[in-house]
Amino acid sequence: MGLILDSRVVIAAERRGDTVERLIERVVSLAGDQDAALSAVGLTELVHGLYRAQAPEMRVRRESFLHELLADLTVYPYTKETAMLAGRIDGEQQSQGVVIPFGDLLIGATALSLGFSVLTANLGHFQKIPGLAVMQL
Repeated sequence: MGLILDSRVVIAAERRGDTVERLIERVVSLAGDQDAALSAVGLTELVHGLYRAQAPEMRVRRESFLHELLADLTVYPYTKETAMLAGRIDGEQQSQGVVIPFGDLLIGATALSLGFSVLTANLGHFQKIPGLAVMQL
């Protein structure tokens, strides 16, 4: 079993000034021996943040943090099967009046398709995804 890190967890660690090593230690202390990973969608959100940095030194710091993180974690792709699952979840939930932010829907569907949990700083969005195990850091 594994654990997909939501981009908010990574962003919060970087903003606190944590090292990647410290982030991994915190994840391990919470999740035990589960393999931590990123989804391709989460990676997209993190790269987006690089280019939104308002100061060059902030961009350099974020980029360094991300490259170090990518050396330690697997990035799982967004597949055809994941797309089908995400579409089903979104359609079913919206028909009941439940709206899940699109990026979180795709990250959650990636985790579900792998049999993984999601580690997030925002439980609310991910708890709307039926069957998804969610942990908060």
